Amino acid sequence: MRDYLLTLCVTAAVTYLLTGPVRKFAIAAGAMPEIRARDVHREPTPRLGGIAMFFGLCAGLLVADHLANLNSVFELSNEPRALLSGAALIWLIGVLDDKFEIDALIKLGGQMIAAGVMVMQGLTILWLPIPGVGTVALTQWQGTLLTVALVVITINAVNFVDGLDGLAAGMVCIAAAAFFLYAYRIWYGYAIEAAAPATLFAVILMGMCLGFLPHNMHPARIFMGDSGSMLIGLVLAASAISITGQVDPDALRIFEGSTRQATHAALPVFIPLLLPLTIIAIPVADLVLAIVRRTWNGQSPFAADRGHLHHRLLEIGHSHSRAVLIMYFWSALIAFGTLAYSVHSASMWIVLVIVALSAIGLVLLLLPRFTPRAPRWAESFVPPRYRRRAARPAAAEPTPGAPSAAPGEDGEDGAGERVPVPAGVNGATALSALPELHDRRKAGTRG
Repeated sequence: MRDYLLTLCVTAAVTYLLTGPVRKFAIAAGAMPEIRARDVHREPTPRLGGIAMFFGLCAGLLVADHLANLNSVFELSNEPRALLSGAALIWLIGVLDDKFEIDALIKLGGQMIAAGVMVMQGLTILWLPIPGVGTVALTQWQGTLLTVALVVITINAVNFVDGLDGLAAGMVCIAAAAFFLYAYRIWYGYAIEAAAPATLFAVILMGMCLGFLPHNMHPARIFMGDSGSMLIGLVLAASAISITGQVDPDALRIFEGSTRQATHAALPVFIPLLLPLTIIAIPVADLVLAIVRRTWNGQSPFAADRGHLHHRLLEIGHSHSRAVLIMYFWSALIAFGTLAYSVHSASMWIVLVIVALSAIGLVLLLLPRFTPRAPRWAESFVPPRYRRRAARPAAAEPTPGAPSAAPGEDGEDGAGERVPVPAGVNGATALSALPELHDRRKAGTRG
């Protein structure tokens, strides 16, 4: 575990330190596209954050290769080299797209080629554990098609959800944390070396996201762009493929006894079939809804719009930060709930906790304008917007000849309430709030 933590810290540090210079490079290279109709940020913001994330990936693999306890992953398996090859290809395609806006079909073809490169180097699904049947070996074509499909779906799901500051990096980081715990349990708990590459990929992915998040939180100073979203989507898919198709379920000695006992005992092995989907359940749902919505409206499935889940959260009144936190909450609930159920599937408490947390999540969705207030003793530790407002003193009589403040000046309206101030440079504001903001400004303008 100490070596994994060291790898995570190095990956996060390299990504964090390189993001600043990459931002300056993106500005100098002109990788700052114009504001589009579907965007929620208010100022042109540089992309190409995936450059720093890719070098963080390289640093993590390099450090792991020189650690005594992780060096065996590179000696016994070709999967790290397969991951690096596929990641380099998808990263180059993403960089070109961030700069020149290449066609969506070209990107799709590049994603399939990157998946094929990993398959050619051994990172593929060889068999599937089927409940009640056991291990089913796949032919070469079956394994290749299934691997390519999983890679393409995961990459596009992560790319689709990359619409708010810090959303994609945070959700993938949560998914990687859940997957790391699962893979580490298979490797350390059952002493199966074939799970070691997936464990390494997950911890490196966590470091890439954690290192980039401080620069990408609202208001974001840089976006990861397609060079980053497609990269982390590919690494997440590679982790799932590695532990699904490389770990032999028979090595766990679970297919013994009655069919029912074997099915319950094999649950940790069946989870890889579901965990890659559960950890990106929200992005995949967003992807499916977007394809159905655009096809129903007679548009291309790759046409951009403002109908994604995070856009809907903004439209019903949630702030930018709260919309991101709600998406984090649901992602963590699905991923860690599935992980907990795989460990203690017979415990009813886990189901009850998941149901209770789901109810809390529904309440959060239904209260978009509720602003929590911290108690008096904790006000010094929270942002100003969560502090209780002090009673305002009675307004003094205006001095003769002194200019009187018109309603609406200093960011306040006639009722003494503070009017929302638009986000500053590189900020982001829900577009649905702009008409109300303009109306208040007009009401406070002198005639």
